[in-house]
Amino acid sequence: MTTLSPVSDLDDADALVVADTEGALRSAALAGAQVRATAASFDDTVGDRLRDLRPRSVVFVAGGGRASRAASFLVAAVAPRLAVPIVESSVTPPWVGPLDVVVVCGDDAGDPRLSESTAAAVRRGAETILVTPDEGPLRSAAAGRAHFLPPRIAVRDHNMLMRYVAAGVCVLGAVADGVYAPVLPDLSRLADLLDDEAARDHPSHEVFHNPAKSVAARMSGRRIVLTAVGALGMTVARHGSEMMLRAAGVVTASNDFTEVVAAMVQVVGPGSAAPSDYDPFFHDEQVDGARPRSAPRVLVLAAPTQAFEAQRRTAALTDVDLVVADSTQSVTIPGREAAPVDGPGAVETAGGRPGDVEAAGGGLGDVEAMAVLATRLEISAAYLHLLGGQ
Repeated sequence: MTTLSPVSDLDDADALVVADTEGALRSAALAGAQVRATAASFDDTVGDRLRDLRPRSVVFVAGGGRASRAASFLVAAVAPRLAVPIVESSVTPPWVGPLDVVVVCGDDAGDPRLSESTAAAVRRGAETILVTPDEGPLRSAAAGRAHFLPPRIAVRDHNMLMRYVAAGVCVLGAVADGVYAPVLPDLSRLADLLDDEAARDHPSHEVFHNPAKSVAARMSGRRIVLTAVGALGMTVARHGSEMMLRAAGVVTASNDFTEVVAAMVQVVGPGSAAPSDYDPFFHDEQVDGARPRSAPRVLVLAAPTQAFEAQRRTAALTDVDLVVADSTQSVTIPGREAAPVDGPGAVETAGGRPGDVEAAGGGLGDVEAMAVLATRLEISAAYLHLLGGQ
């Protein structure tokens, strides 16, 4: 059997399609479909059962991976604006009781923490929602007294972030007779925005007009640090770092914005990069010492409202790219109507040099913008996978 060679040109749409035998791009592009499917599953399974509840707290028990990251995303995104406490935990806390709502999230039906947490929540009389597989020990632990939200869209485990986020939004929007719904993201609009992002990142679009390809091209062959302005953005940055490793085998770092700026100022000195006349062909390690390495490239994720702050705080740094949400163009995918597109635009980035800003939907709120950027990073990871994890 002949093994397909990694794609060498991101603008070769036919080669990308042929190389994607595992459906990595399709799986990453289904974030919008997952949001719609989860909302429909919630309406069919849970319905109005939470309307009369005035919960003491809403507890998200996450099994790790995308479930844990989604819980962090929800806490950072909406917790400050809600009157009900939102708790993120790896197990059901011992104080949970009939006055609480417990949402158990995870993709492993055999995870003992999930089944034990489900059994504890049910035993203590908490209203329990399971965003998990309806099988194995979890089904036994639920004992018919918990509500399963089965997945209706088949995607890879590492592309399920938006499913868990949508489930959490559904639960928070349903309790207390929907009093919190106005401060939560509109899932229909969010699904449309994620679909638009998938359309922008279609393999038929060239790198210059394809935000996900652009991110993948910048990351290819470089040491990368992902960071962001604010807690919500950092959740997405960490998700992106995990995604690059899981989907493409690409090792990236992620850290708080302040720490990254300080590190780039103090650690990356003028002698850390290769000289302009350096030629690796003539390098002899016994004579010239270790090969010089290029400085890490920093990708800063920011919502439109945070772009100015990010630019201001990185103005003295080099090799920093700002990835921001703002859409102004449209293109047509074969067989589809025209859709809004993110077009890279020239801005002044770190070091006073023209740089790139990745765009993703004008007029977006911070939550919507970060959800779109999370999807972009997932699609970028799929492209890096097709490049052979360079």
